[in-house]
Amino acid sequence: MGPPVATPVFQVIATAEPVAPPSEAIEQSPMTGNPEPPANLPSPPPVPTVPPAETRSPEAEVTRPTPPQLPADFGAESAIFLQEKIGRWTFTEARELLGDPLRQRAAIDDNQVENGQIYAFHDPTGRYKEMELDFDAAKGRLRTVFVYPYQLTWQECRRLFSGTVNTTRANKGRTFYSYLNRRLDVLVDSVGQVISLGLY
Repeated sequence: MGPPVATPVFQVIATAEPVAPPSEAIEQSPMTGNPEPPANLPSPPPVPTVPPAETRSPEAEVTRPTPPQLPADFGAESAIFLQEKIGRWTFTEARELLGDPLRQRAAIDDNQVENGQIYAFHDPTGRYKEMELDFDAAKGRLRTVFVYPYQLTWQECRRLFSGTVNTTRANKGRTFYSYLNRRLDVLVDSVGQVISLGLY
């Protein structure tokens, strides 16, 4: 009887380790460029196709709400329009025109007691960076409007709104101007740029 026949090495490797999928085989290959995938591998599953638009069901179409029509007065000067709603508007009425608020915070009185809610909104006219509406906690009515201009100097503001003002120095070099002939307060930074207009 002769010596036993040795098992070929390639048979042991073939039965001991599973064949790697195409993606792994390509990643481990030392070749550069676009290597050919190993032979005798299963074909990848077919890519699902999207049906043409005319065969889709109506339920698959996304319906977008139509933006509300802006009143002419609001488009002309959104801040003055909102000032005229003081004492009349509720938060629900404001949201119908301005959409959902960007954020909200509590309104605090001089005694650090919460007495309302302030909601920040995007200005649909693009005139102001942002507008904040302050609603009274007791009646839920609009009581103050704050708007934040993009670029407005105190000199330009004086040309727009004339009248006598009271001047109060604030922190960080800011100045607070309160008009005596109109319901308007203006906060100005240390270099003369208007930070906000407060209408009440």
